[in-house]
Amino acid sequence: MRVRFTGIILATAAFAATAAIAQVRQEQPTSALKGHNSNAPVDVTADRIEVQDRADRAMFVGNVHVTQAELMLDTPRLTVAYAGGTGGAGVQIKRLDAAGGVTIKSPSETARGDFGIYDLDRKLITLLGNVELIRDQNRVNGARLTIDLDTGRAVVDGGPPGVNASGGRVTGHFTVPQRQQQ
Repeated sequence: MRVRFTGIILATAAFAATAAIAQVRQEQPTSALKGHNSNAPVDVTADRIEVQDRADRAMFVGNVHVTQAELMLDTPRLTVAYAGGTGGAGVQIKRLDAAGGVTIKSPSETARGDFGIYDLDRKLITLLGNVELIRDQNRVNGARLTIDLDTGRAVVDGGPPGVNASGGRVTGHFTVPQRQQQ
């Protein structure tokens, strides 16, 4: 009887722990960048556009705003590299190069940098120079940020020593859950 009672207590504790873990996981926001649909249409607005068809690129200048599904990009200058557009075939955007300060937003993150590259074929976003990645009250700073849209993995590099304000190192500020005093 005692063995059975101990087994029931252990099973109940294991179930409670599993339920608590499941509840915590449900409360954690999932990165909106993971699994982002890089095949979704890209919408661009700007003050000015210059199309260079022979070079297969278009340059947008002034208050540039880009949206693709739930992903938004704001920058002063954007160069769009594309393929196609002749013989009735549609234009296929290959890459977006942003300069002059870049802000990328998803429903749960904001990333900033001096320059940005969005490679649609490889599903990679790279920000360079004075990079900041923010999620809720958490912040990571560095020289380069690479985001893999398939996996949602984000890597921040510090860069060479003395190049940026962090001295070539990655810095971060993270909040912790507030615990009740016992």
